[in-house]
Amino acid sequence: VKPTTPRCSVPKAVPVGKSASLRCHESEGFPKSTYSWYRNSEPLSPDSKSRSHNSSYTLNPATGTLVFHAVHKGDTGRYSCIATNDAGFAKCEEQEMEV
Repeated sequence: VKPTTPRCSVPKAVPVGKSASLRCHESEGFPKSTYSWYRNSEPLSPDSKSRSHNSSYTLNPATGTLVFHAVHKGDTGRYSCIATNDAGFAKCEEQEMEV
């Protein structure tokens, strides 16, 4: 079963140096969906060591949770999430996060 459009929660504004949690979830897809996050249409690597800027975050593809440990200005942007399984994928609306 193809995933439905996931529900994404992105904080509107986060002070520099604070942590931020972004969540993405859908419950219709079977098999269970895996989640990937995008900032300004660029994929965020689940392995934050291969990132191009010095943000520190943890991305859990199984739960759809993206946690920034200490945000900085470079983390400002439009975030969206895609839920994917064998039957297809679905994407939530982009949401702005300001740091």
